[in-house]
Amino acid sequence: MNKKISLTLFVITLLFVATFILSYSCSAQTLPAFKMKLSNGKIFSSAEVSHKKPLIIIYFAPDCEHCQVLMNGLFKRINEFKNTEILMATFESDAAVAGFVKQYQTSKYANIKVGTEIPVFFFRMYYQLQHTPFTALFDKNQKLIVSYKDYTPLEDLIKHLKIVEKK
Repeated sequence: MNKKISLTLFVITLLFVATFILSYSCSAQTLPAFKMKLSNGKIFSSAEVSHKKPLIIIYFAPDCEHCQVLMNGLFKRINEFKNTEILMATFESDAAVAGFVKQYQTSKYANIKVGTEIPVFFFRMYYQLQHTPFTALFDKNQKLIVSYKDYTPLEDLIKHLKIVEKK
């Protein structure tokens, strides 16, 4: 009798865990509802994201070496991203964001928004991140196309972006 109860509880637990994982992975396939405090002090939310062009979210730390490599590569090829909305979110302070904006002169680009996520570590928890940078490409309908959790191969990102732009 105890074995039947144990087995039943085990099966119920497995079903519960499987349902949770499946529902989480399905929700992670679309743009999450988020907020950011932009470098200009304004609050920007996912409700304001354009539905007319692809979206790239880059979760970064201004002092992260891998993030700096990504940013340097991205800004060298910024013309390839001119038809893309780019959100650069960090967990760092307003001062760190201001330094980043100044260093990379992001205010020159109307399609780039830089800021601090609200609440702190929202993206880290949502995407279960351990490292930065994290990069995610979404299509015009805010469906996830591809994401990179540690290293972002710029060539691969651009390849996927070109495919999305043609749709």
